[in-house]
Amino acid sequence: MKVLILGGGVIGVTTAWYLAEAGCEVTVIDRQDETALEASFGNCGQISPGYATPWAAPGIPIKGFKWMFQEDGPLKITPDGSLFQLNWVRKMLANCNYQSYAINKERMLRLAEYSRDQFVKLREQINIKYDDRQGGTLQLFRTQQQLDSMAKDIKVLEECGVPYRALDPDGCAEVEPALAKTKHHLSGGLQLPNDETGDCNIFTQNLTKHCEALGVKFVLGKTITKIERQNKQIKAVWSGAEEYTADHYVMALGCFSRQFMLHLGIDIPVYPVKGYSMTIPITNPDGAPVSTILDESYKVAITRFDNRIRVGGMAELSGYNLKLNPKRRQTLEKVVNDLFPDGGDLPKASFWTGLRPMTPDSTPIIGATTISNLSLNTGHGTLGWTMCLGSAKVLATKILGKQPEISIEGLSLARYG
Repeated sequence: MKVLILGGGVIGVTTAWYLAEAGCEVTVIDRQDETALEASFGNCGQISPGYATPWAAPGIPIKGFKWMFQEDGPLKITPDGSLFQLNWVRKMLANCNYQSYAINKERMLRLAEYSRDQFVKLREQINIKYDDRQGGTLQLFRTQQQLDSMAKDIKVLEECGVPYRALDPDGCAEVEPALAKTKHHLSGGLQLPNDETGDCNIFTQNLTKHCEALGVKFVLGKTITKIERQNKQIKAVWSGAEEYTADHYVMALGCFSRQFMLHLGIDIPVYPVKGYSMTIPITNPDGAPVSTILDESYKVAITRFDNRIRVGGMAELSGYNLKLNPKRRQTLEKVVNDLFPDGGDLPKASFWTGLRPMTPDSTPIIGATTISNLSLNTGHGTLGWTMCLGSAKVLATKILGKQPEISIEGLSLARYG
């Protein structure tokens, strides 16, 4: 089977890996000159199935309203002039209830836990390196109210069999020794010991080399200009005057997927959610995190790579705007200084922004469409790095006409009717 994958980010490349491993003739096309140069380039670095949590949660409407008036609030909405943005926000708010939250979180956890297991298997199989660490995730709570609300997350973790540890400030410092100096900022924490970390960009580019060894062809620096449909099938994909054909096609263009799908007569609820990150050289390893920290107050993650700290997060709904906002950098610097003031060289940090493809319920869209030879693998939001291998293996298995190893209930476009 010949498969053409549209998109050379971590989702596209991992999908290519599993299809090529199964014997398919795979081509990946992307507008960038290298793989993983857009949303996969500067993400927070955490592989956090235990923290696979929908943005649409009970209490978010009230919190979101307050955040709009806070300079360092984790969520900002700037009207982009589109009816789609309004409809997307409306659908997200409709998911901000306990029943929807529990359903969406279970779906996300199911896929994310499976994906983490595939990371373990892949490292054993090809010994891939990507500044990876297996030290877990520590979610930090600064207020008693945040600590009290932890109960609903623990309930879902227990239902899904995900191990956890509830910690007081001293316990947080035991897990992350550098917090000993700053634990007075904390009320407690929730540790998820099975979570992992790593550099998504390094991983994707290294996996690209392994894909090439299996015969995958990467067509890079080519912008897709047209997808040609004939009846209920894709006939060809065009980049200018160049035509690319296959037996099956995979849409993995992240937040740009919707634009192409609309031209094919299919509307998918994937909106670009802007996030920021900084990459900081480590000056004092003892003052840096051991693994990943998640600051619940600012919705910011701080992750340890070998010789760098990656800090990032936040969400802006402002269309396809990629302008760097210096106030967001100030927020990231504030969080690092609050928790790890001795860890990194902030003046030498690089500042980055990217667009994450998010659905209103935070769950990705994986699987078939009404076009018989077109599948979707998009909409992972802030968890594309966490869910990439699981999503790719599930989709590859489906394309090959086999039964996935986990339930895929609720993961397809069908849930949106």
